[in-house]
Amino acid sequence: MKVILWAAVLFVIWTAGVSEAVETKVIVRAKSKDAKFIGSSMGGARVVIRESDTGALLREGFTSGGTGDTEKLMVEPIQRGVPLSDATAAKYETTLEIDRPTRITVEVSAPAAPLQSTSRSSTEVWLIPGKDLTGDGIILEIPGFAVTLFSPQITEGFKLTGEKATIPIRANIVMMCGCPITPGGLWDADQYEVKALLRRNGKPLEPLPLTYANKKNTFEGTLEVSQDGVYEISVYAYDPRTGNTGVDQTTILVSR
Repeated sequence: MKVILWAAVLFVIWTAGVSEAVETKVIVRAKSKDAKFIGSSMGGARVVIRESDTGALLREGFTSGGTGDTEKLMVEPIQRGVPLSDATAAKYETTLEIDRPTRITVEVSAPAAPLQSTSRSSTEVWLIPGKDLTGDGIILEIPGFAVTLFSPQITEGFKLTGEKATIPIRANIVMMCGCPITPGGLWDADQYEVKALLRRNGKPLEPLPLTYANKKNTFEGTLEVSQDGVYEISVYAYDPRTGNTGVDQTTILVSR
């Protein structure tokens, strides 16, 4: 009987010293550099949360929701203690059960579409049991432009006619959150450098400037060539003020 009682006492003492896991909420957001939150309109941002010390996967998912309040994010001065997000702003929300302070690595890859424009950003934070990271949560910045080359299509063929081939180049360019680019707009097409870098059979050619095509987010130019060969086309956008860049590429064949 005494043995049983002592065992019970020891069990109570042992269990009293064992911490119970506590639910801890975490919100993660991805924000386009010089723009707004990345959400459903761009396929969301993929979020991966790992335990930093072991690399163990804790949670993964995608942000969903809108891009947020334009006035608050792009016009009004940022004030300490005033949230950047509102109820509509895209986020990924999860709950982790931890029984001790835990260092986590949070990685976001965004936008989910188009894939060629996806970039990654990551950070590490300490989680304290029961101390939620909500409100704005963890905001990771994604630099760049999302560039999609509409024309010419990959491996598209062109023939020299009268010793010349005319190749239209047309690209869609948006901020990483999908925010629109127009002349004189909040994201001003006139402030961005957009060009096609060209190579024929691996040798560089003169870059071709692309201009606004009188359609939101759209830039175009015309490439005229007089020689056959394999042409590599890399369309880039560059903002000299912020350093944002974006690229899409294709390869075409010009024959006689």
